[in-house]
Formats: sequence, structure tokens, C-alpha cells
Amino acid sequence: MTKITFYRQNGIFWGFQETGHTGFGEEGDDILCSAISAMTMLILNTIEVAYKTSTEYTIDDVNTDIRVTCKEVLTTKDEKIRFAVSGLLEGYYYQLVDLTEEYYEFLEVDLLDA
Repeated sequence: MTKITFYRQNGIFWGFQETGHTGFGEEGDDILCSAISAMTMLILNTIEVAYKTSTEYTIDDVNTDIRVTCKEVLTTKDEKIRFAVSGLLEGYYYQLVDLTEEYYEFLEVDLLDA
């Protein structure tokens, strides 16, 4: 099972951590894992490259552990960046929550308010 925990502070989404393999299919043929991986990289590249916002991330393929944080959105005075990054992460959160309706045995999504 893949567990994804999103981080939010004062209503601002600022990161997430993904752990575990979904187990939906065989390695290399797991469409759920592939979908999550593709969405994760889209989020990371959009924040880091398109929005030019400082992002910290670690990707541990061996232990299937990915952590993406953008604490800059909590302190930036640029409201457009805060809104864009937080909104993107929030959209990802709701997309994954929707996926849990069908794949509840393979995917768990949590929200941690700090």
C-alpha cells in the first residue's frame, strides 16, 4: 500500500510524503503506481521549474519513499507564488483522495495540519 501524507499549515499546503508500493500490479506493470509517480513528478517539476520556487525533495527508490517540501510558501511575501504552489498541492491532494474511492486497498491519503 502507498501512503501519502500532505502537509498544511494555516490553510497553506506546503509538501507531502509518499511511502510504500501500491501493490496493485506487478512491478513495472502497476498502473496505479505509474499514475502516482507521473503526477508526483509533474507537481515537483511545476513547482521547481515553472514556478521557480525553492523545493526540497528526496527520492529513495529502494525503500519507495518520496518527500517533497516547499516551506518557502509559508514565508514568502509573493502571494501569487503562495497561491499557485499551495493550490497545486491541494489539487494533487484531492486527486489522490478521489483515487482512494476505487483503490482504497492500495492507497491511503492523509492530511497533517501543523
